[in-house]
Amino acid sequence: MGWHRELLIGFDLETTGTDPREARIVTGAVIEVRGGESLGRREWLADPGVEIPADAVAVHGISTERAAAEGRPADRVADAIAAALVGYWQAGVPVVAYNAAFDLTLLSAELRRYGLPSLRDRLGGQDPAPVIDPYVIDRSVDRYRRGKRNLEAVCAEYGVPLDSAHDASADALAAARLACAIAGRHTKAAALGPAELHRRQIRWCAAQAADFQAFLRRKGDPAAVIDGTWPLREPSGEPAGAHAGHPADEPV
Repeated sequence: MGWHRELLIGFDLETTGTDPREARIVTGAVIEVRGGESLGRREWLADPGVEIPADAVAVHGISTERAAAEGRPADRVADAIAAALVGYWQAGVPVVAYNAAFDLTLLSAELRRYGLPSLRDRLGGQDPAPVIDPYVIDRSVDRYRRGKRNLEAVCAEYGVPLDSAHDASADALAAARLACAIAGRHTKAAALGPAELHRRQIRWCAAQAADFQAFLRRKGDPAAVIDGTWPLREPSGEPAGAHAGHPADEPV
């Protein structure tokens, strides 16, 4: 049948900023999806314990005051999201996140911040897997397409509805539907099992980052370093998603 016709878990975070090692969770969503249809969802609103900058509020619409009044303690939210995701991974169910390295690195940073078990600890020392990242896959299977590669633009390319961009539930659902749409158009990606697709994405993301790093150095920034680790980046180094890498050379 292909992984895109089986159960998938859409995942998204909305946050206080763009550096996944420093930003805090504001909202999160985990959505069960099969055949593009939502089967159930869990949503969280956190009190991040810090001021939510105005530019972040402009993106997701959650003010500091609302988060403080209605949100759960940030450590409980991070723990609950991690527990939900780990449960799916332990059952072998793929988690779909658009630009997964951002969301998973940020979640991992939150767990570390509050002294909670890491994702790897919860998974017996293994990395989170399988993860399906439409951002990485799209850049590999359609490397020469011009234009933006953010979630809204890629959803438009594949005809996936996204009615409320930067709402965690809407983005999580759109990511899962987008993964299915990419698999429907690119049958070689659909034919890979989730475990092999996960391994391919590790290589694709590394190649995309290396290509973009070389591009930046050719353009006059000899010290440019782009972290191509995927899907989970270490505490130090360049923030995940700080640059969008060029497409990898390895075909599907």
